[in-house]
Amino acid sequence: MRRGSRRDASDGAHPDPTTPSPSPKEETAAPAGAQFERWTGFIGNVVAPATLIGALLFYFGYVSSRAQFDYFGVDVDVIGLSTQDYVMRSPQPLLVPVLVLTLLGAGLIALHAGLRRRLASPRLRSGIRGAIIVGLIVLAVGLVLVFLYPVIGAWAYYPLVAPLVLAVGAALTAYGLGTLRVMERDAATASGAPPPRLGVIVLLWATVAAALFWATATVAQWSGLGLAQAQARHLDELPSVIVDTQQRLYLPEQTGVHEVALPGAEDDRFRYRYWGLRLLIVGDDRMFLVPDTWSNRDTTLVVPLDGSTRVQFQFRNDAPE
Repeated sequence: MRRGSRRDASDGAHPDPTTPSPSPKEETAAPAGAQFERWTGFIGNVVAPATLIGALLFYFGYVSSRAQFDYFGVDVDVIGLSTQDYVMRSPQPLLVPVLVLTLLGAGLIALHAGLRRRLASPRLRSGIRGAIIVGLIVLAVGLVLVFLYPVIGAWAYYPLVAPLVLAVGAALTAYGLGTLRVMERDAATASGAPPPRLGVIVLLWATVAAALFWATATVAQWSGLGLAQAQARHLDELPSVIVDTQQRLYLPEQTGVHEVALPGAEDDRFRYRYWGLRLLIVGDDRMFLVPDTWSNRDTTLVVPLDGSTRVQFQFRNDAPE
């Protein structure tokens, strides 16, 4: 009995030589993969993709609309646009950034596929290290631009140049470190040293995302301002409106809006008529009207849609053929 128990203890202490033992690479990679999977699952549960996309569309639509109507002296929050309205206004400011990022991403993916086939090349290793150095330098320049905002923040192109410099520097550094991590993983595992940390690379890509968000918001703001200026150059293309009011509006004389007193019975509520107005936008319960010719002394007229005014829309001056 003692011999049998001693044999059993010996069998439990020494593994079967025929059973393959896990390689050091598998022991190292499994926890990292599991940790990455846990993080992605957590982020996916907290922020659903549809919710994130909807929030981004709303934000960029809001930024563009705010810049557009601020040009006419109107706070966009006064108009009362809905969330759907802002989402519907987002494709215009996002069209150019999405096209640029899509084409740039396609080119980078093709370049990455070509580099992955040459990971064993010593020349590629030295080139990756050089790219990391260049990326760190560009990233440092971007950080300097950020901290110099009180000095050069008034520069018209600062809101676009600063985030793009940050994005380029962080992307170069992150991609270089990620590629170097893949190239050195086998060597680090064979020597017993831990592979390079993934946290720095993730934070650098987060910096890229934040910088691109900043740059896209700037493009959306410029898009709204450009749309407002295009409307101001062609105000005659907006719908023409005639407004009858109960009381005189006392508009500035330089606006080009014409006023006439309406003849009628004493019980007629509407006493004055105004024309030469164009419809800028309709809010929840009001219309925003501008003169049909632009001037730096113009004002935006707010007309309530509550029965206190009478509104008519004129036909286009384009006779049918």
